[in-house]
Amino acid sequence: MRRRVVRVGVAVALVLGGTTACSTGSAPSPSTGVDELVIPTPSPGPADFVDAIDNPWFGLDDATYADGSGSRVERVVSKGPDVGGVPTTAVTLDGVTDLYAQDALGDVWWFGHAAPGATWRAGSGGAVAGLVMAASPRRGDGYRRADVPGQDLRSTVLSVDRDSVVVQDVTDGVVTRSTYTNGVGLDLVETDTGSVVLARQEAGE
Repeated sequence: MRRRVVRVGVAVALVLGGTTACSTGSAPSPSTGVDELVIPTPSPGPADFVDAIDNPWFGLDDATYADGSGSRVERVVSKGPDVGGVPTTAVTLDGVTDLYAQDALGDVWWFGHAAPGATWRAGSGGAVAGLVMAASPRRGDGYRRADVPGQDLRSTVLSVDRDSVVVQDVTDGVVTRSTYTNGVGLDLVETDTGSVVLARQEAGE
């Protein structure tokens, strides 16, 4: 995998610089970069990605969540379209579909989003794929989840231990905290005030 070192300093997130095997055709975003990745990655190389997502922090399966009102919300996982030659996995939750892909190093990238009034796909309309879960997340790591014109999509890793990772997400000014469990994936999404947005349900609940 081809690598080149890029170092960028920011005030909000740890930026350790570097590149991914995903080749880049333009300068990386000045706000992010971690673990030898350039984030966002304007020109992902299809050969650098794998067909399935097996990052243990970002487990994907059909699952049931409860929203803040207690209503059940189903998550459905299926094969997604190739985006710029990169195979993706489609994840549909409460009528919203996101496209993810994993590189050969185990990092998971966000390649598209389809929701009423907010649809984008990497490589179209200036949208660029960003990182959603590193292979080895570390406390303080910060990155863009995607670079989409007119949208602010940033994340910072708040804590990491053997069993869980907590990530603070900023989505157009709205702040949430997502808890990911090792070997399971997304368990809980809360607002910055602690109210529940989504909570994973065990079978039979």
